[in-house]
Amino acid sequence: MNPGIPTHLNALRDLLTSRLRELQASVHATDFDRGSHAEAGHEVSDLKDQAAQAMSAEMDDAGQQRHVRELADVRLALERLDHGSYGDCIDCGETIPLQRLQVQPAAARCTACQALTEKAG
Repeated sequence: MNPGIPTHLNALRDLLTSRLRELQASVHATDFDRGSHAEAGHEVSDLKDQAAQAMSAEMDDAGQQRHVRELADVRLALERLDHGSYGDCIDCGETIPLQRLQVQPAAARCTACQALTEKAG
C-alpha cells in the first residue's frame, strides 16, 4: 500500500460510504418505480408509444445494471479497506496511485491492469 494512502483512508472511506448510500437509494427508487409502473398498468395507444416505452425501459435497465455493478464495486472496496488490502491492485499487487483512488475510490486495479481488463472484456 502506498505510504500516502493511510493518511487519506478516512476521506476515501467517507467517499465510498457516501457513494454506497447514493447507489442504494437509486437502486431502491428504481425498483420501487418499476413496481409502481407495473401496478398502474399503463395503456399504450400506438406503436410509436410502444417503441418509446420499450426504449425508455431499456435505458432504465442499463442504468440500473450500472448502478448495481458499481454498488458491488463499492462494497468490495469497503471490504478491502476493512481487511487492509485497499490501495493494492487485485491483479498485479502494485500500489494504486492515490490520485486514481481519489477520483475512483472503488478502483480495484492500477491503470495498466484496468486497461488490460477492459481490452480483454
